[in-house]
Amino acid sequence: MKIQKKKNLTSLNTFKVHATADFFAEITSEQELEEALDYASARSIPFEIIGGGSNILFAQDFKGMVIRIRNKGILWDKVKDSDKQKVTASAGEDWHKFVTRCLEKNLYGLENLALIPGTVGGAPIQNIGAYGVEVEEFISSVKVFDVIKKKWISIERKNCGFDYRSSIFKTSDRFIIFSVIFELVRNWEPRLNHKELSAKFFSKKATASVVFDEVCKLRSNKLPDPSVIGNAGSFFKNPIIPMNEFKKLKTKFPDIPFYKTENSSFLKIPAAWLLDYLGWKGKTLEGASVSPKHALIIINSGNASGRNILDLAKKMSSSVLDNFGIMLVPEVRIIGVNSNLLHPT
Repeated sequence: MKIQKKKNLTSLNTFKVHATADFFAEITSEQELEEALDYASARSIPFEIIGGGSNILFAQDFKGMVIRIRNKGILWDKVKDSDKQKVTASAGEDWHKFVTRCLEKNLYGLENLALIPGTVGGAPIQNIGAYGVEVEEFISSVKVFDVIKKKWISIERKNCGFDYRSSIFKTSDRFIIFSVIFELVRNWEPRLNHKELSAKFFSKKATASVVFDEVCKLRSNKLPDPSVIGNAGSFFKNPIIPMNEFKKLKTKFPDIPFYKTENSSFLKIPAAWLLDYLGWKGKTLEGASVSPKHALIIINSGNASGRNILDLAKKMSSSVLDNFGIMLVPEVRIIGVNSNLLHPT
């Protein structure tokens, strides 16, 4: 395992912001991960785990060790029944390529999650979701290294603390994901309850491959390609608010949209609508801009620093709080500063 010093991280984050790490290592095996963690521990320096760099913002240089998970491999379980099959994917595998491979094997469930940037290891951390599907539905267990107990363990789905765009892997640095076991289905059933996706099938027959293609088209049309324009997808989560607060907002903003949640006492409000209503599309601040196509996407339109992007996000969230009384929570993981700085008191 090679340890690099003063590593330039610009090409390792999809925002394409310049940042350096005091120490850096790429990991392809369990042994290498343990060695990297021992290296950081021996020097009493913090560490950060990254994968594809698609859901992070380096707000400043990192005074510690960045460990990039790059292990590869997909194992298709030979034990299968007529309905389901388990698949073990290494954390370093590209997510979209993995979804594509599953579809080629006639294993279904993940097609609504096509074209989400990042790696397999990032999927359970964020509990990624799109077009009416969340990845937790298809996760059986996650193999992790327990940093506190210093041993490898498997965490079953029920113990992963999955929630809206969250999990125990996001709320704690204790567990480092190395592989994920998915349980996918053989008999495909369409998941077209999302309004934007279902509209594509009024006069078209839905098949898994067609849904996959339509999801790719939808995402491509409204989300900038991070390989071309620096961004990390949706910067904020959609806020979930109590029903009584929504009723008050509805009297003031009659057109405010909402989505039902599993708890009938709460509703989910599209953060993009809140920001769009306040005119944030296309606004720019020192090289950081809000996408002209989607108010939830912050892009590196110039040579923006991580701090420039964070400052723009702060202004956006403050305006929503001032006008709607709703606090936006970042979906992007902010490295280097406390994300609570988005809401200074």
